[in-house]
Amino acid sequence: MESDAEKRTGRFGHYLMSAILPLTRKQIPVEILAGVTLASIAIPEVMGYTQIAGMPVVTGLYTILIPTVLFAFFGSSRHLVVGADSATAAIMAAGLAGMAVIGDPQYEAYAGILALMAAGFLFIARLVKLGFLADFLSRTVLIGFLTGVGIQVAVSQFSGMLGIPDGTGNPVLTLVNDFKHLGLIHPYTLIISLLVLLVVVVCRRISRKLPGELIAVILSIVASYWLHLDQSGVKVLGAVPGGLPAIGLPNIGTVNFATLYRLTGIAFSMFIVILAQSAATARAYAIRYKEKLDVNLDLVGLGLANIGAGLSGAFVTNCSPTKTQIVDSAGGRTQLSNIITSVVTLLVLLFLTKPLAFMPKAVLATVVFMIGVAMIDLKGMRNIFKERSAEFWVALFTVLVVVLIGVEQGILLAIILSLLIHTRHGYKPKNGLISLDKDGKPHIMAVDSYAEILPGLMIYQFHHSMYYANTELMEVEILRLLDGSDPPITWFCIDATAVDDIDFSAAATLRELFATRKVRLVIVAADKHIRHELDVSEISNIIGEDGFFETAAEVVEAYSAATLAEKEKPKR
Repeated sequence: MESDAEKRTGRFGHYLMSAILPLTRKQIPVEILAGVTLASIAIPEVMGYTQIAGMPVVTGLYTILIPTVLFAFFGSSRHLVVGADSATAAIMAAGLAGMAVIGDPQYEAYAGILALMAAGFLFIARLVKLGFLADFLSRTVLIGFLTGVGIQVAVSQFSGMLGIPDGTGNPVLTLVNDFKHLGLIHPYTLIISLLVLLVVVVCRRISRKLPGELIAVILSIVASYWLHLDQSGVKVLGAVPGGLPAIGLPNIGTVNFATLYRLTGIAFSMFIVILAQSAATARAYAIRYKEKLDVNLDLVGLGLANIGAGLSGAFVTNCSPTKTQIVDSAGGRTQLSNIITSVVTLLVLLFLTKPLAFMPKAVLATVVFMIGVAMIDLKGMRNIFKERSAEFWVALFTVLVVVLIGVEQGILLAIILSLLIHTRHGYKPKNGLISLDKDGKPHIMAVDSYAEILPGLMIYQFHHSMYYANTELMEVEILRLLDGSDPPITWFCIDATAVDDIDFSAAATLRELFATRKVRLVIVAADKHIRHELDVSEISNIIGEDGFFETAAEVVEAYSAATLAEKEKPKR
């Protein structure tokens, strides 16, 4: 049956605008206010992200123009804000270093191609429904990765804030360069940076809703214009192109295989960050507001947003958790607020780019510095150390790789470490044996206790999927239990409550363990999928049709009956 929204817009229209509709008249003014609030904060931020990405300032505005609107119409989440992002910008800049010179048309063309390639990965992920891959980036390594990026971003802005020559290399080399040039600090540039910091911090102390960055930008432009700061040696942005972006494919000329290979690696790294960051943020807000979410549909929206970025002279776009929170705090509950942000950005591009020419570059450097500092999650690192000290070292190692080696290598390491953490948890599951306490109630005992629920009956509870990585542990534990029990075990029951899969290696091990032993193997709490895998592996032939039980109580009852029947058999 069609909903009211479907009747008003048609099925296709409702599908396209599911992140905007339904929308009440009462909510519209709130969405408009939230959109204007976001624009006042996002515009200075995205211009700052261009400093990280090595792109012209105006391209930052382009990232919240067409891409934001495309996601609003085609995405699933009603809350995600899509635009330039510090993490993906840092990956892009690190990857393109050495391939093209910042400021060169070739560099900008590569940036557009990377956005289109990232879109391609997002569409492939949608076609094969890879939205679940976001679950394989653990929060531990994501905290470490983003903290490392934050350190790198913050340190890279010191030279711009101090008015000294830029450094190159990793943050350590950059700091060494900055220290060597401390005698060249430009006093007016330093004063501007400190005043911007003061304005933003004071505004945040008064209210998080105050656009401190925008206020600092406006004041700096006015001061630069009236005081002619450029004549005092303060570097300013210079002419910023106005009007609409040109639409078309990036012109990169002839591309050889080595260049294409390197661009593909950079695009894939950005794709992983987009996938993980967007899925995590969208799920958090969907849960908060009890809304349905289609992660795979969001991949379509994000892919189209990046196509919009690549064709409009911008660079890769991503979900921004901080901007999403800004809209939420301002009362925005749909993508209409993001469309309003795009409209405000359009007005800036059409009528207000000339004043931007007077903005001191130190202002953007300071804004980016604060963005980097905000990404350094010391609280998250402390919590990891407090709750899971072993995982803290994984997070710290990720930080060091990002800072000392590179952002692209850092995200690849994050993927690998996340998979290793996942494998580690399943590699050595803490299995147990079900026993009865003094009151006859079942409880879990350690495997090395050799606990039997009844003499001759042992119920072994396996706490993970049975797969190649933990097969050896399973084999060692079962052999130890079978060979070390006195008197010998006659029934060995596997509790499959926590087992959701049995792979080829695990099935082969079970067959080898029980095919020739004079111990009866029975299974309790096996679902249909496990039953099917046991049938295919011919383990069901060993167990027997009457060897599957729903509860441990049924196992005990059947074992007791079989033991009693055995005792009552006449002796020959």
